[in-house]
Amino acid sequence: MAKKPEPMFDMDLAKVMADFKLPHVDVEAMVAAQRKNIETLSTANKLAIEGMQAVAKRNMEIMQQTMADLTEAMKAIASADAPQAKAAKQAEMFKSGYEKAMQNMRELQDMVQKVSGETLGVLNKRVAESLDEVKAMMAAASKN
Repeated sequence: MAKKPEPMFDMDLAKVMADFKLPHVDVEAMVAAQRKNIETLSTANKLAIEGMQAVAKRNMEIMQQTMADLTEAMKAIASADAPQAKAAKQAEMFKSGYEKAMQNMRELQDMVQKVSGETLGVLNKRVAESLDEVKAMMAAASKN
């Protein structure tokens, strides 16, 4: 989880907010809300970085497998005797390679979409909570 902000940060922010002398504003609630916002941004950033690292790792695995497959394909083509056999083998390998490439691209796309969805989900949840907090603060301020 994200590192919590230093208590000094909270005190400084609370002092600055109190210096504005805003009537009927719960400074502590505002500081707590900002702390939650920072924690949420940190969490979203961590999710995005970890997700992109997983995508990069999988992409590297795909590249390594592709190179191994290409080496095997070259050996198979070289071993075919007749030109017709070589052409048929090449067509078969091209089709298989193309299908595998499309499958790999879909896999990577799905991974990126999942990471994006998780990251946006964390941010959207916090935005909704933040709006509810502001609404509650305004309601409390109007009662005073």
